[in-house]
Amino acid sequence: MFVATDLAAKIEGAEARLSASIARAFDARGKAGVFVEHIGSGVAVYTGPSSPINKMIGVGFDGPVDEAAFAGVEARFLARDAPLQAEVATLATTEIAATLTRRGYVLQGFENVLGRDTTASDGLLPAGIDVSCLADGMGRQWLEIAITGFMHPDTQGVIPEPLPPREALEGALEAFADVPGFVYYVATIGGATAGVATMRIDGEVAQLCGATTLPDFRRRGVQTALLRARLADARRAGARLAVMTTAPGSKSQENGQRQGFALLYSRALLVKEPV
Repeated sequence: MFVATDLAAKIEGAEARLSASIARAFDARGKAGVFVEHIGSGVAVYTGPSSPINKMIGVGFDGPVDEAAFAGVEARFLARDAPLQAEVATLATTEIAATLTRRGYVLQGFENVLGRDTTASDGLLPAGIDVSCLADGMGRQWLEIAITGFMHPDTQGVIPEPLPPREALEGALEAFADVPGFVYYVATIGGATAGVATMRIDGEVAQLCGATTLPDFRRRGVQTALLRARLADARRAGARLAVMTTAPGSKSQENGQRQGFALLYSRALLVKEPV
């Protein structure tokens, strides 16, 4: 699949809207310090200390950004004593990365954006695995399972940064279950919960995210089942492109590519510390 800058802009725009929606869910809960600030073609969001949602994303698809805008966002993160992670797509204008580097951001890693069309059927789910959608109001159940899986990351590929303690991660993600537009999936084996995942439709783009398998059920086809179920639902919902984000060389990337996903582009993770 060839990805031109206009398609990358559409994907990054969907990611920016997703980040903003998550931040607004935290704000609706009255969490202190939360903000969403639009900057260029993207957004910067803050949802709380040590939150993996804190970021600037989607910038660089409508020309250069005035440095005063960067300075304003940086000041808001500095006031919260929080690092600002800019997730910059390789198809964004190169001026963005150059400007951020000049402003003191340091490259700390990469993530890959994978995609595939949804038109072809992927066949049946792996034998012995059932996938269903959680009913409305059961996002908290999904969150408990997801955090357990996230706390035991796979070690294939580039090793991610250590996660905060479980209590801190729960606090950072507690409003995630309130975000509108998410469909929550659970995979079971023999009646036991094996893994979870989510999907969100943004126009023609289906965002596949929040996927994890509990440690005792790994290497048994759980993620294949969750991917196939979400792709079928995305196709029925009218989405033409499914996307997922993975760590480079990870088991998640391997699983995705086995299901027909291709590397569309990467994002550089540029971080400015609060100093």
